[in-house]
Amino acid sequence: MLDHLFQQKFETLLAAANITINGNRPWDIRVHDRRMFRKTMLQGNLGFGESYMEGWWDCDDLEELFYRILSAGVDQQLVTLASALEYLQGALINLQKPARAFTVGKHHYDAGNDLFRAMLDPLMMYSCAYWHEADSLDEAQQNKLCLVFEKLDLKPGMKLLDIGCGWGGAARFAAEHYGVQVVGITVSKEQASFARELCKDFDVDILLMDYRQLEGEFDRIVSIGMIEHVGYKNYRTYFDTARRCLKPDGRMLVQSIGSNESVTGTDPWIEKYIFPNSMLPSPSQISRGFEGRFVLEDWHSFGYDYALTLKAWESNITRKWPQIEKHYDKKFYRMWRYYLLSCAGAFRARTIQLWQILLTPSGIKGECCIPHQPVKRKFRDRGNDPAKLHRMPAPALGQRREFPRSDVAAES
Repeated sequence: MLDHLFQQKFETLLAAANITINGNRPWDIRVHDRRMFRKTMLQGNLGFGESYMEGWWDCDDLEELFYRILSAGVDQQLVTLASALEYLQGALINLQKPARAFTVGKHHYDAGNDLFRAMLDPLMMYSCAYWHEADSLDEAQQNKLCLVFEKLDLKPGMKLLDIGCGWGGAARFAAEHYGVQVVGITVSKEQASFARELCKDFDVDILLMDYRQLEGEFDRIVSIGMIEHVGYKNYRTYFDTARRCLKPDGRMLVQSIGSNESVTGTDPWIEKYIFPNSMLPSPSQISRGFEGRFVLEDWHSFGYDYALTLKAWESNITRKWPQIEKHYDKKFYRMWRYYLLSCAGAFRARTIQLWQILLTPSGIKGECCIPHQPVKRKFRDRGNDPAKLHRMPAPALGQRREFPRSDVAAES
């Protein structure tokens, strides 16, 4: 009796998003185990995600499914104890205090370099790419890096701090193509080891450390996809640390996923399985963090590009899964696809955002135009003829772009 009531309520919620149970459209849900109704209605996305991981339901187009669910506000109508406890815990406890700083590194970023090599571009950029006039993930990630470093006005001989350097791709790119010295920090042992090898031929130091331990003075600071792990209780400390390390005439660029509303926690499924102790900042939370410390020079939003990036990562994982599946079970594979495609749907629905925020200690003096498109640069390919210019190849005549900038056709 209760299971029937749970199913009825679930079907009513999904109807608002034009989703049906056991329908024949790509975004419809095929139920294999009726326990998923009770689990989802009682636990929200935590139960929905766990039941998918267990194989209790399937959907041919997870991205479109979540786009519809979030666009229709179905998630807002399903308030659960799990989500309430998550936000209460975040309000009462500093989940990102120094003692917990390395938790996300061990849980997520140390999951396996083979997994991330299969998913990411050659520079191992695990953050939103910039797809303007890009025909592949590789080119879109290089676009992003060029855009970042043009906004920073990075010049040869400068010293750059990379807070949250990941696998070292941005650090290497800056050192190789902009002629700068780089210090990168991460809380992941696997990332640090990989980054040191990737950057061994360049003026790059990779340190395993929490951002609160930083010392020294830098001309520029970049922090790509790291502030999501800082937590609203620590934004002031984060920006205080950056201000202390930045020269008076320096620049800082922060790239972050963002929330439309101020929250004190994250989605319970994401917290448990993907990014423990994470939290998406809102515009007001970020601005309160740097107010009185920095001048806001530019706030650039391009969240749809993250949907394209996540789809590219999922395509890579699906295509290359046979090469790495011996290290991961089927449940992990389903978890990973659910993570990537549910987030892609959220970015398409614009319930979460992607921002690049440019800050300076006292303001850029005089006329200044901050670019919002990457400058087309010619980079030398040091692996071949030193006089040969390295450029991303243009698509052949009639060749389809890898991920064109168009939404999935939606049936009303």
